[in-house]
Amino acid sequence: MAKQDELVFGIHAVTELIKRAPERFIELFLLKGRDDERLKPIINLSRKYGIPAQMVNRKVLDDKTKGEQHQGVVARVKPGKSYSEADLDDIIAQAEQQDTAPFLLILDGVTDPHNLGACLRNADAAGVHAIIVPKDNAARLTATVRKVAVGAAETVPLVQVTNLARTMKQLQQMGVWIIGTAGETDTCLYDVKLSGPMALVMGAEGKGMRRLTREHCDQLVKLPMAGTVSSLNVSVATGICLFEIVRQRQPLLS
Repeated sequence: MAKQDELVFGIHAVTELIKRAPERFIELFLLKGRDDERLKPIINLSRKYGIPAQMVNRKVLDDKTKGEQHQGVVARVKPGKSYSEADLDDIIAQAEQQDTAPFLLILDGVTDPHNLGACLRNADAAGVHAIIVPKDNAARLTATVRKVAVGAAETVPLVQVTNLARTMKQLQQMGVWIIGTAGETDTCLYDVKLSGPMALVMGAEGKGMRRLTREHCDQLVKLPMAGTVSSLNVSVATGICLFEIVRQRQPLLS
């Protein structure tokens, strides 16, 4: 595999990518002997777009994915578009052109690819316009992330920025209100107005937000925790917070 090529695996991830960008596909590897209802749409799409496909045994797929759950399908593709802070102006402008208040998710140092994939899936479901992550000390868009995101990696831009605090300041100058989650605050998520241009900041697994990130938030909130567990998995907490924002924005969308 050429250095710049990427692997995509998993039924949902591969299906969504074929639908959106068939021109990126170089070759497709399918599990020999498997032609069930879940794999047939991929086989039909590959034929429609002339994507070379070959049937291989399970070991070939296992070796390519280093033992990850590939669901019997692996694709080698050309790299897709990468997003940086230079794209944020366009992302926000497009949201405003659609008469929708910009809605962003900032992940400060989330390093687990499964958590990033789950956050992408949450973000897609909630209508988030982009996820912003720092270039360093954060999970990148890998095949594992794409599989966990079940197609959402193709619909939600993942914007990598060199300086997260500076990017947050730029967003504030564009009228985006930045709300961060932190256990030490007394303000509950459900007691805060969350409509309008909004960016939600979620901290890293275990550590939470870095000090500089926290200082650049306009407001800090926490989730009410009634049990003995002190915190939630970051993707679970992200889903709860995003959909509270969705709930409050709903009249604006209807």
